[in-house]
Amino acid sequence: MELLAPAGNAEKLEVAYWYGADAAYIGLGDFSLRQRADNVDPTDTALLAAELTRIKGSRRLYGALNIYFQERDMVRLEEQIDMIAGLPLDALIISDLGILPVIRRVMPGMELHLSTQANCTNSEAARFYHDLGFARIVPARELSLREIEGIKRAVPALELELFVHGAMCLAYSGRCLLSAWMAGRSGNRGDCAHSCRWNYRVGLEEQQRPGEFLPVEVCAGFTTIMSPKDLNMINHLRELRDAGADAIKIEGRVKSAYYAAIVTRAYRKELDRMASGADPASTRPFVDELLNVSHREFSTGFYFGDPDAVETTEATYRQRYRFMGSVGREVSAGRYALDVKNGFSAGSEIEFIGPDVAFIPDESFALYDPAGLRTEKVTHHAGGFIEPGVSVRPGYLIRCRK
Repeated sequence: MELLAPAGNAEKLEVAYWYGADAAYIGLGDFSLRQRADNVDPTDTALLAAELTRIKGSRRLYGALNIYFQERDMVRLEEQIDMIAGLPLDALIISDLGILPVIRRVMPGMELHLSTQANCTNSEAARFYHDLGFARIVPARELSLREIEGIKRAVPALELELFVHGAMCLAYSGRCLLSAWMAGRSGNRGDCAHSCRWNYRVGLEEQQRPGEFLPVEVCAGFTTIMSPKDLNMINHLRELRDAGADAIKIEGRVKSAYYAAIVTRAYRKELDRMASGADPASTRPFVDELLNVSHREFSTGFYFGDPDAVETTEATYRQRYRFMGSVGREVSAGRYALDVKNGFSAGSEIEFIGPDVAFIPDESFALYDPAGLRTEKVTHHAGGFIEPGVSVRPGYLIRCRK
């Protein structure tokens, strides 16, 4: 199965590939359902195309055009479609069939993938999309493995891409108005405020006493009554394969490079272990690391028809580590440039993570400011250099326990 990882900017794209993705997906301007994901700007075509080509190499790259287009969006798409065509994309992920004529006119050979936002839930719909020229669909998230298997059996030439990890949505396949109602930001336009994750306090108001509420309190006064659990299918890859999955997809384009690295790496290791027949213990350190990225309580979604899929989580995000930055090029023997995301000090215990290294603790590193002078602390805005007390490589990420 193809392992498909989320990316936003060039940094996240490089991380996704280096930590094991076969393919990655990015948003194109404000035509994608993650407008706050630092999407690529197709107006910088020449430089962007060269950068993406360098990063992707022989791997695959998909572009999301998966909003539902209003008339003003169609005008802007017409203005930008030639620039999008100049990017090294292997497929486009779309929801709105109205943009098909535009894509086919400018990119007649472009591979098409159907977004989960299109809510494909049965084999006849899948056959219809395949007849329209779609090479792959991402079925609605609400389907069970048995239903997915039925679609694959009915339309075997159609590739199926299944979500395996990340946030789930309160609404049916993400078709939600809650954020637009409460925050003026529409999830259907790629600008969700995640209102379902907020903490709520429920109260009772008696008709004759308006404004006087009797509280119904849960969890120290607040409850996440609408927040669904996160998806985690790391222990069920064989069942996904047997159901007909051609690709498995990680959610998280608005999340950090650290998240993309840890999650992509875990699924890469498990896919390779499954293919080789190796002992599950060999990948356990990498799988266990899924608990060390920001997440809510895990579930297996709707795949096994488990009521757990529609139960809300009682906890908000769990986060054990803070992402501090990444190791850049080696500027001299044992000294590396630092891309600092959060400032940290000499003497604190940091951990390095790499594609094939679960984590390496280090307390004996030395820090240097941008001028090369020894310093006790590096900050996000200033950056600097590091001389680790352990063996590292450019591209390793740095974290610190919270």
